[in-house]
Amino acid sequence: GILLTHHSRSVRPHEFETMRKFMIDILNTLDIGLNATRVGVVQYSSQVRSEFTLKAHAKLENMVRGINQIIPLAQGTMTGLAIKYVMNEAFTAEAGDRPKVPNVAVIVTDGRPQDRVAEVAAEAREKGIEIYAVGVARADMTSLRAMASPPFEDHVFLVESFDLIHQFGLQFQDKLCAIDLLIDYCSFGNHSCEHECVSVLNGYHCRCNEGYRLLDDGKTCQDMDLCNTVEHGCEHQCVSTPGSYYCICPEGQLLQEDGKSCGTCKSANIDLVLLIDGSKSVRPQNFELVKKFVNQVVDSLDVSAHGTRVGLVQYSSRVRTEFPLNMYHTADEIKAAVMKVEYMEKGTMTGLALKHMLENSFSEAEGARPSSRNIPRVGLVFTDGRSQDDITEYAKKAKEAGITMYAVGVGKAVEDELREIASEPLEKHFYYTTDFTAISTIAENLKLNVCPEESQGEIEVKDPCACESLVEFQQATMSNLEQITQKHILHKHRLLFSFR
Repeated sequence: GILLTHHSRSVRPHEFETMRKFMIDILNTLDIGLNATRVGVVQYSSQVRSEFTLKAHAKLENMVRGINQIIPLAQGTMTGLAIKYVMNEAFTAEAGDRPKVPNVAVIVTDGRPQDRVAEVAAEAREKGIEIYAVGVARADMTSLRAMASPPFEDHVFLVESFDLIHQFGLQFQDKLCAIDLLIDYCSFGNHSCEHECVSVLNGYHCRCNEGYRLLDDGKTCQDMDLCNTVEHGCEHQCVSTPGSYYCICPEGQLLQEDGKSCGTCKSANIDLVLLIDGSKSVRPQNFELVKKFVNQVVDSLDVSAHGTRVGLVQYSSRVRTEFPLNMYHTADEIKAAVMKVEYMEKGTMTGLALKHMLENSFSEAEGARPSSRNIPRVGLVFTDGRSQDDITEYAKKAKEAGITMYAVGVGKAVEDELREIASEPLEKHFYYTTDFTAISTIAENLKLNVCPEESQGEIEVKDPCACESLVEFQQATMSNLEQITQKHILHKHRLLFSFR
């Protein structure tokens, strides 16, 4: 059992000593031991403090010593908080609670609760905790009845003053002694509970599984229409099943990864790591365009903890993880973090960046999902120049590790290096432009996630793992290219996309 004692400034020092003696009197009537009756003590005021747990003391004398060492807390009467603590912390296996042994809580208080007790007390009783409420002096009878187990005549007590609590203790001892604390009434096999039997001090009661309610006979459980009783969050329609529910979408739309929202595009979930070049040749104003490019890519993804995850690495003469895969779970969080990235402005160690990506960024420690879950791993390298170290080894190792690699080059980027980094087919994974202002077009055409496309009035849902053909890609980009080419001719710039 657990003794819950309340102390506030309203309890005078000599009154607390009387309460201390009351607790010891109760202990003296019990068969104390780890294999008999276990007792823990929790004190509360505006805060909750465990004085000792159920498994702390195996002998009566140690328990009495523990009670004599209790230092009274200050002001406040957070009874609801105390009951919640007992339910979630004190009556746990870690604290010494035993299965199939009745749980008893004795609450001793002298004031009116300053928080809500009815709901949390009902939850505690539902979990099988037998609650006795002992009010002293200024205690409120309505609050005592709200927290105690039924029948109230056996569980609610009001003592006029602390001077009378010792006399009351003698009567209360008789009540506890008349109960055999190790009886499991459910084990007799005659309870007739449809779902679950919960043993309490003087008998048992029945409890239903989640999604069911107990009928008036106290034994039978009835399926609840959960769609009408919970905040299901379904965007279109909720369908109830016994003890559960699920969401459905209108014809022509797909249920998204959250299991609740609907859309015409169900994107593939991926773990995506972007490697961005922060070398001196990029220049500050262009680095800002690179950050906007990254955010444009993020906008095309279905970002969530269970959907697509995004990590960002910047490299120059060294490599720096800006944020790992498991740091942010929404597109807005990622985009805000991208805009705060500071430009490194040094060399171009692309090989070192690929090594970092393979060995660190795609590790489970940094948020990559286990390979056994078959979540595609995608790496995207953005660079504007020739690497100052060898890329061959780790470009090959990345692809051998099953990472789908995209290479995006601009300006003085070396085409042969980009092709070595990119996965096959190259036309899907390799992009190049001479000008930073054109990289937004590349972001628009990156197909990291595959959505349904309209074809002759019908919706075609593509396999996320299928590769798109060169012709399809060219058709999607040519219209944009014509507009951009005209613009750059006027500005005496040349735009080149390489297709092979």
